[in-house]
Amino acid sequence: MRFFIDSDSCPPDIREIVARAGLRTKHDVVFVANRKIPHSRNPYVSDVIVESGKDRADDYIVENSDPSDIVITRDILLAERLVNRNVAVVNDRGTLYTSENIRERVSLRNYMQELSDCGLKPVSTAKFSKREIFEFANAFDRLLTSKLREK
Repeated sequence: MRFFIDSDSCPPDIREIVARAGLRTKHDVVFVANRKIPHSRNPYVSDVIVESGKDRADDYIVENSDPSDIVITRDILLAERLVNRNVAVVNDRGTLYTSENIRERVSLRNYMQELSDCGLKPVSTAKFSKREIFEFANAFDRLLTSKLREK
């Protein structure tokens, strides 16, 4: 099992939680982005810097992850690709993406994109606070515990 983090948009607190989990469980943590992303260091943490370009980090994660891994991303299209390959995916707010909920999430994302393309910018009320960090930590811990039991 490895933890892949789509790290260009992942908040520092979430990166730290996952890095500590890698150290505690002795599982590799792979930060993937097209630039160096700051995070804590330990023997289980590594960086993969991909070339700049659309979906390069996403492609790397899809090509290198497998169903035993956990991926952390807020990119819903990446999440869809991974769920379709039976890879566990959780976002930085603690939402676990599954085959049961991914279509709805993609549909909502596409609708919001259409609004934006028409010049209608929805007002975002989503703030990243301690509550979201707590929600992520709980969801990630439940997922990790489940994966460790599977081994």
